[in-house]
Amino acid sequence: MATTTPRGALPLTATLLTASVALYMALVAFGNITDFGTNQDFVRHVLAMDTTFKDDDLMWRAITDEGVQDAAYVAIIAWETAAALVLVHGTWLWARGDGARARRFSTYGLLMTMLLFGAGFMAIGGEWFAMWQSEDWNGLDAALRVFVFSGVVLLVNHLPGAVERSGTD
Repeated sequence: MATTTPRGALPLTATLLTASVALYMALVAFGNITDFGTNQDFVRHVLAMDTTFKDDDLMWRAITDEGVQDAAYVAIIAWETAAALVLVHGTWLWARGDGARARRFSTYGLLMTMLLFGAGFMAIGGEWFAMWQSEDWNGLDAALRVFVFSGVVLLVNHLPGAVERSGTD
């Protein structure tokens, strides 16, 4: 009779939390693909800086060319989709018990998510394009929530004991 070692709580937690971020990113990408215009307007307004304080020292940063704005939005959607796929793969690896590879793929997907929401939305959108000045097109609170959520999941994935089988990371 073969015996199996039951999975610990920490690998299960890493699996479910990674799956949560994967689901979130998949839904964000799906929403942006199927309702393209809603967040397209958001990206256009942020890049155009048309609802900021109109400070001459900042307005030179504005991008008003709709082709460039749309290209940026498509790039965001592609990044969201790729992150979702990497996180789904990481979740699948966690579920299979392949902890070392699961940690690696989950790390890639979580970092992709954190880069999008941290560097992309908070730093570039929030600071470079002064999104913080807009009452109508300010996504900083939402970006921070996703950034922190992904960061917590990343930390859980890297806690000692999350990977039950020894392997290289």
